Amino acid sequence: MQDRLKVYRLVPIARADDPNWQNARARGEAHGEVIVRAKTTGDARLVASQAELDFMEIDAAPSEGNSTEMASAFRSEKLYTVIEDNSGRFAQNGPRGVIGGRVPVDNIISTQL
Repeated sequence: MQDRLKVYRLVPIARADDPNWQNARARGEAHGEVIVRAKTTGDARLVASQAELDFMEIDAAPSEGNSTEMASAFRSEKLYTVIEDNSGRFAQNGPRGVIGGRVPVDNIISTQL
């Protein structure tokens, strides 16, 4: 049996000058609101963070371990809150993933110029 998915909004809650944003900026701008289809609020954070570019996908060196997923701003409760969206604007039926907003993929700079 397949789990029923819900629609969640990941909404930035930290002020723009909050120091927690220092590692979460894409070309100097913080992420905005993102809408995902996921199983739970925790899964919603994972879905958004998995949509970001990971160092393993390009020729960049890792910062911690084998992946940079753990460094995602979407995983931080200090930067983002997760709200279930019951507005009906987005269909609950469909695949797990990002369905609205913009997830930047320029969060890692390639070593190739």
